[in-house]
Order: sequence, then structure tokens, then C-alpha cells
Amino acid sequence: MVTKQFPGSPDEADVTRADSLAREIFSDIANKWALLIIEALGERTRRFSELRGDVEGISHKMLTQNLRMLERNGLVDRRVYPTVPPRVEYTLTGPGRALRATVDGMCAWTHRHLGHIEASRRRFGA
Repeated sequence: MVTKQFPGSPDEADVTRADSLAREIFSDIANKWALLIIEALGERTRRFSELRGDVEGISHKMLTQNLRMLERNGLVDRRVYPTVPPRVEYTLTGPGRALRATVDGMCAWTHRHLGHIEASRRRFGA
């Protein structure tokens, strides 16, 4: 299936349509690693190694893939400094910071409802 380009029509931004660019973007950013990277970046500029330490359990490969995807979608800015070895820093862009507000809300929701979810899982497994 080919994803359509977004010409500006609200119909083309419908995440429920299989050929929607909005659906592709939603799929990109709605994964655990992307959300955790966005949260880890916050309002700061971070180096790759700092992000890898902040996002516990992420592999080098997954961090690289997700940072590239976030950069491709214009949510992360990547800056390379001409040093030996090269120094690379990542910062959220304006749209990335706007998305972070949503991620922060999801984190708050998770903390608020964690007890309920844990109890439900115990009952379900019994």
C-alpha cells in the first residue's frame, strides 16, 4: 500500500484511512521507544550516549532507528560537530516539544491509573 502525500485536505489527515499520511506518522510515533526518547529529551539537548543511558533497555540499533525516524518526521533536530570523534547532539524541535506535552499527559495517566491496571491484570490472570 502506498501512503498518499498530504495536500492539505483534512480528509488526507484522517488517521483511520489506510492510505493516510497521518496514519503513517501515528504509527511512527506511537511506539514505546519513540515516546521514551521524546520524554528523555525533554527541554534539553542530549548526546546519543546520554539518551541511551536515560532510556533503560534500549539497544544501540533501536535508539539509532528511532532517532532517525524522529528526525525524518521533523520532531528531533540532529546536530553534528566536526570533532574527532564526531560529537552528535539531539534536541526536540517545536513540533517535538508540542508532542512531548501529549507524552507527558500519557505518563501522568499511567502513574494515575497504574494501581487499577495492576489489579485488573491480577483479576484477569486468576
